Amino acid sequence: MIHDHISNALNYAFRNLLLKKGLNFLGSTEAASMAVGRIDLEGDRLFVMMQEYPTRPEKECFWEAHRKYVDIQYIVAGVEDIGYAPLAGLEIVEPYDAARDFVKLAGHGSVLRIPAGMFAVFFPQDAHRPCMAPNGLVAPVRKIVVKAAVDFLGNDARGAAHRR
Repeated sequence: MIHDHISNALNYAFRNLLLKKGLNFLGSTEAASMAVGRIDLEGDRLFVMMQEYPTRPEKECFWEAHRKYVDIQYIVAGVEDIGYAPLAGLEIVEPYDAARDFVKLAGHGSVLRIPAGMFAVFFPQDAHRPCMAPNGLVAPVRKIVVKAAVDFLGNDARGAAHRR
């Protein structure tokens, strides 16, 4: 997991080309003016989704993780709390759905406050709990989620915990 300000994004670009392209997009004028929806940067290997929604009370949010994609979650406007926990420490609530690249989890972790201009990167070994209202105060958020295919990481980055 990586959590930082967008001005430092390229410090992490050494990791791989898709991650670099995704982080570069977040700093572009295209990202700033993007309409709600999806833009393919490299087809299903790298795409971005602009989302707008009100944050929700913590009890309405759930833990999730992905196997096929790394998530880069960037807050364009507003502020959101996102939970973080190592995948190995959580319990599977719903089995992995390959079509949605999604597993629903339960457990406890820490909370990251993500204001506008900040981003977090969640790898397959990182569970996250997005959309939480900071201090329980529901407010609108505008967020870009970059999805970068895991296969760019080389060897099996998913770890044993994800195969349970």
